[in-house]
Amino acid sequence: MKRFFLALFFVVNFGFAQVFQFTSQQDELTVTHRILMDTDYLIETQFVNDPPQFISTRGGFYSKEGNTFLVDLEFNSSHAKDSPTTLKLISDNNWENISKEPIDLNGKWLMAGRVRDSKEQRRDTSRPRKTMKFLNHGYFQWIAFNTETFQFFGSGGGYYTAVDGVYTEHIEYFSRNNMSVGRVLPFEYSILGSDWHHEGFSSKGDPMHEIWSKRNLKQ
Repeated sequence: MKRFFLALFFVVNFGFAQVFQFTSQQDELTVTHRILMDTDYLIETQFVNDPPQFISTRGGFYSKEGNTFLVDLEFNSSHAKDSPTTLKLISDNNWENISKEPIDLNGKWLMAGRVRDSKEQRRDTSRPRKTMKFLNHGYFQWIAFNTETFQFFGSGGGYYTAVDGVYTEHIEYFSRNNMSVGRVLPFEYSILGSDWHHEGFSSKGDPMHEIWSKRNLKQ
């Protein structure tokens, strides 16, 4: 399958913290292109719905000049093959805004630790090896990557709800295992200070209690 172009073209009325989507044809497959974007960070992911297939993801902090978005990539799942570290996005009129209603969990969250045997085990979120979850207007994506080596370890995403203390993920793409697509993962969640706790079972069925903290520009 051909890797898609480095310069993407998209529309418009860019209020920040929105989700956009369009499709393209590649080797007789319909490829979905999804953009998650807030005021300073942008992720572009390509995947196929039927049959489920993850193609690529890349993202990082961006700047805007007119209708052009310049992204300094922190991760690129295709880096070993095409090796770009920047991405240029120029506006067009093919985009559909698929943003849902804003939800309190919107934001970039870094894996900050776990709770085991009722004890917190914290990790240093400033280190280059990161696991980040980007929640944006009803959609989510997690990415594991290294900002120094540009290594990519995995990603998955889809849409989510957060109602009455229950956070539920609906998986639409998963780089490690296409068989996970379609799974629905509910978690009990709470916000404790600046931490987001969620507890339930992973896509493998393992019990988990994770701690996530909001990411800032210095992390």
